[in-house]
Amino acid sequence: MRYILILLAALGIVVSVLALREHYRTEGDSPCSINERWDCGIVNHSPYAMLVGIPVAALGIFGYLLMGAFAWRPAYRPLLAAALVGLGFSLYLAHVEAHILGVWCIYCVISLGDISLITLLSLGTTLAASMRKSPGLAR
Repeated sequence: MRYILILLAALGIVVSVLALREHYRTEGDSPCSINERWDCGIVNHSPYAMLVGIPVAALGIFGYLLMGAFAWRPAYRPLLAAALVGLGFSLYLAHVEAHILGVWCIYCVISLGDISLITLLSLGTTLAASMRKSPGLAR
């Protein structure tokens, strides 16, 4: 499970780097501008793309690096805690895209799927480990 979680964290880093590149793009059309409902440029240049002066995509890179490090150790409880925070923030951003901006970013949607998988897998791994340690529950 450890290597799957590391691979998913690496995917999150790649997607976050692509979103950060889009955030700083100043010329030309966005490569992921598909139609009026799917445009990473609009999302990544909106006021919601920054949090306390830091691009959200940069926070994503840091978060996925942290989760990858937890998976590498393996430290599944801290990984689960980080994943839950990331999932909550990603769901908030999906709400912003759906109900405020009215435009979706393909990178953000991939990241939402990725953090959802990391959360589910780390939850399952944490629960399985705690059940193995509790002899009363295994009977």
